[in-house]
Amino acid sequence: MSDSKPAEQFFDAAIALLQRVRTEEAQHIEAAGTLLADTVANGGRLFAFGAGHSSLAAQDIVYRAGGLALMNLLAVPGVVGVDVMPATLGSALERVDGLAGAVLVSSPLTDGDALVIISLSGRNALPVEMAIGARSRGVKVIGVTSVAYASETTSRHVSGTYLKDHCDIVLDSKIAVGDAELNLDTIPAPFAPASSVVTSALLQAVMATAAASLADRGIEPPLLRSGNVDGGHEWNRGIFEKYGDRIFYRH
Repeated sequence: MSDSKPAEQFFDAAIALLQRVRTEEAQHIEAAGTLLADTVANGGRLFAFGAGHSSLAAQDIVYRAGGLALMNLLAVPGVVGVDVMPATLGSALERVDGLAGAVLVSSPLTDGDALVIISLSGRNALPVEMAIGARSRGVKVIGVTSVAYASETTSRHVSGTYLKDHCDIVLDSKIAVGDAELNLDTIPAPFAPASSVVTSALLQAVMATAAASLADRGIEPPLLRSGNVDGGHEWNRGIFEKYGDRIFYRH
């Protein structure tokens, strides 16, 4: 390692990843934003799903000031973050065959909707089956994953495939297998994960693209405002009233 401090090294690593994603995924970001804008313009609904820490990026684009009000969280009990005890249960549920099918049957997802699926490795049964099942229902799927896992790990789905194999658009986060950016001689394991930073930035770039794409078509994007600025709650009430049939987190 260099003489710079670990904090500086982490920032350098994260910035380098963001620069790679900005350059190498530009076309996919544009395509993903356009797909979401198409869905909104055509009367469809937007959903996001992630398990474990991947759920953080999904939650970051739902009910978010400055974000699209129509983005809904597709929650699977037990796998959203680390809110279950023991926390390892969430990881185990990601490997359960058939769970995604049960979730989709009970969800409002339907033909014409769009679903963003976030899974760093993309190797577990839950995100793979979620993508397969959603597309079979006529739902467009955007996958956010690290493509490197497909060449350096084995799939945990019976098909031997990964999330990336079942998406209309794939956004590659470029995160290295293991999700740890730093090494230090005095620490036996690699440390400092950057996937949350990069994945959230990727998705916010997609949201920005979607909003601008709608505006280019003469459609005012259904954006939320912060409730901590004057008039924010009043603005949001208007959005909720106009788009209430496509917003599920208020039910």
